[in-house]
Parts: sequence; C-alpha cells; structure tokens
Amino acid sequence: MHPKILVPLVLLSSLAQAADDLLGETTGGNTTVFATGRNAFSFPAANLTDAEQSRFVIGNSFFKRNWVQAPASTKARDGLGPHFIARSCGGCHVNDGRGAPPAVGQQPVGLLIRLSISGLGAHGGVMPEPTYGDQFNNAAVQGVKAEGKVDIAYTELHGNFADGAAYTLLQPSYSLHELGYGPLANEVLVSPRIAPQLIGVGMLEAIDEAELERNARQQAAEKGPIKGMINRVWDAPAGKMLPGRFGWKANVATIAHQTAGAFQGDIGITSSVFPDETCTRAQTDCVAAPRGGQGKAPEIDDKTLGDVVFYQATLAPPARRAPNDAEVLRGQKLFAEAQCSTCHRPSYVTQASPNPQFSSTALNGQRIWPYTDLLLHDMGDALADGRPDGLANGRQWKTPPLWGVGLIKEVNNHQRLLHDGRARGVLEAVLWHGGEAETSRDRVLKMSQPERAALVKFVDRRLRVRHR
Repeated sequence: MHPKILVPLVLLSSLAQAADDLLGETTGGNTTVFATGRNAFSFPAANLTDAEQSRFVIGNSFFKRNWVQAPASTKARDGLGPHFIARSCGGCHVNDGRGAPPAVGQQPVGLLIRLSISGLGAHGGVMPEPTYGDQFNNAAVQGVKAEGKVDIAYTELHGNFADGAAYTLLQPSYSLHELGYGPLANEVLVSPRIAPQLIGVGMLEAIDEAELERNARQQAAEKGPIKGMINRVWDAPAGKMLPGRFGWKANVATIAHQTAGAFQGDIGITSSVFPDETCTRAQTDCVAAPRGGQGKAPEIDDKTLGDVVFYQATLAPPARRAPNDAEVLRGQKLFAEAQCSTCHRPSYVTQASPNPQFSSTALNGQRIWPYTDLLLHDMGDALADGRPDGLANGRQWKTPPLWGVGLIKEVNNHQRLLHDGRARGVLEAVLWHGGEAETSRDRVLKMSQPERAALVKFVDRRLRVRHR
C-alpha cells in the first residue's frame, strides 16, 4: 500500500462532528475512515502525518509477509519456527481481520490452542504444560516434528425463541492427536482462541486505567449480576504489572507485549522482549534447530518490531454505517434495554498512549465508540474453558469490542464470533451468553422477530456508508 492511498475523511464542521459523535458514527474520532469491502480494516488512522504513514507502510510489510526457515539468504526475514502456526502475522489476521475455525479436515491457522496445567507460573501467569509449553503448534520447519494436529467436532444444540422461532447453536469439542513428543499431562487445561480483528487497538490502549476502574466500580455498585473485574498481568516490555486489555481473557496489557509474544509463540521469531524459542526440554529437535538472523538472537530487531507494533496501533476503525436508520435506532434502544451496554460500554475519550514510541499523538483525545468495558465477566458454564489466566478464572472472558463486527463478513468471508468462533453471527453469540449475562440473553429470547432483526442490525451496522 502506498502511504498516500487513503480513504478520504471529509472535514466536518464542529456542529456536524458533535452530531455524529452523539450517534457514534465516527467510531474512532478523527482517526476514523469511511471504508467498506475487503480492505476495510487495513487503513491507517486518517489523521496520521506523512512520516507516520510511511512508518505504517513499513510495519505493514513485516506484518503481512512470510518469514522463512533459517538459514536463508533473506536475513531480515529468516528464523521461522522451529514450531509455528503461521508464517506471518497476517496469516492469522487475514486483511487485519478475524480468524475462523478451520473447515472439516483442515488444520487451524486463525485459531490457536492455549495449554497449561494447574498452578501459578511466573508473575502469577499460567503454568505451561511440561512437554508442549503454553501453546500447541501444529506446524514445524523441516527437520523438526510438529507438536501434533487439532481436530474440532460440533454438536448441534436446538432451541426456540419465545415466539416459537427455532435456532441452532454449534457446541465445539477439541482433540489433540498425532502428538509429536508423547502424551500431554493428565491435568492439561486446553483453551481455543480465535484471532480477533485489529482495528482500533491503539485507542483501546490509550483508554485511561481510571476508566476501567470506574467501569468495575459502577458495576459493583449497581443491583444485578453484572460485576466485571480488571485482570492485572505482567507486561514484559514495561517490566511491571498492568491492567489487561488484550486477549480473550484480558491476559495481555499492551500491544508491544502482544506482538512480541505472537512473534515468539505463533511464528517462532525471537525478540529482545522474548529472546528464547519456546522449545521445551523434551523437544530436542526443536532445541537443536538453526536460528535466524545468522544465528544471533534476536531474530527480529527492535526497530522492525516497533514498526509492526506501530502499524497495529494505528489501524483505523471504519465508520459506523447509517446511524440514523430507523431500524438501527430501534436496535440501539433494545440493546440498552437488554443491559448489553453495561458490559459493552459505548464510548470513551482517549488519553495519551502509554507507549508513545509505538503509537501516535493522532490517537490522543479522541471520542471513540468501541463498545467494551475491557473487564472480565463470568459468562457461564456453556462458554467456560476451565482454564485460569492471571486473575481470570475458567468461566471469565473479557468483553470484546464490537466496532467493525458488521464488516467481518466483507473482510474475511465469515462472521464467526466469540473466543473460539463457535457463533455464526451476532444473534448466536448473544444466545451463548450465560452467567452474568444470562438476564440479557433471556430478554433477547423474549424479543419478537422484528426486534431481534433490529438488535442485530444495530450491532452489525451493515448498511452502506453514507458518502458525504
């Protein structure tokens, strides 16, 4: 992408801007792009400088191009593996979008399997499975055994809305087989995780910690079951505990940690943040495999890693579509009446990024509409993975942001939602809600078909962009 090729953001008068913000059309404030189609998630913040747009393009190139096995003549991109699930960041986040469960008979790429055993690891984190570590990698470089294969099977669950309309949900089950290094620990804990869309993550990072604390405090003071909590986790780049904002259990605090961790765990690329390969002692072929970068750690240098972090931090959220549509407005009212907005808090004003070297001042002071409280919530038995992660227990998940949900189908040719992609759209995702969200789900079950359609349309916002 050439740095000058942008979706235009037409200048608005102050009054028109205020009116849009009341409705949340400019989802990322002045960073917002008016985009639809396959590349809707791949544009830089609309208010970046020319120099920042150039850095965005550089980060994009290292995000989307494949890494290769060492030794190779391509010294800037060798070091793939020894174990991996993808050859690039873009392999999981296709078009900067959302992963999906694999088709029957195929191996997952945009879905990974977390592993651990009971007990606390370093800094209060998980205790890795002794033989396979904290992630199951189903691919490997030449001369190294893959850790194994993943199979997913589904059971259909049938139910009815109060008006008699039928629905079907897919309950997944997972099995790990053809294990390359012997059996898994008897007490292994397994958790599947879908790669989420990346738009707006830099602005989620720029939400003041006090706002997360306010969310938890307000929910604690209100009547009812909704009581979110912050997950506090170790951030390797900062060298301290910070509130979790990313990952399905808010188990990662910053984009820098998330990116370095994904390079190490998903692609097998070491950095100054995570300088060691993830080989366990039982994986002797992995330990002996050649390293990239002429055998010198790290395999990705700090500048390149920083450019990739910057790229993700400045990906712009697309504008909400047709916020004045009567059915969308009806859905917005129903969304609030069902108390969905308690967890999916609509709006914030961003502060300065906590990691300015990886971000832009263009993201500061923006009224944004991500629809999340970034807190952990008990979502009930049906969604539980039984695997603690930091302060999160086996029934808790972070409230995911909803911006861009209606464009996933255009970007990634599917609309698989929730942490493992089991839901085939917004309504199915709602029907899986339990625990703290059970009352909200039951209100949706009682809605008429037109009300359900309006609710989905509000969340999807899938009408065409209103061109100015």
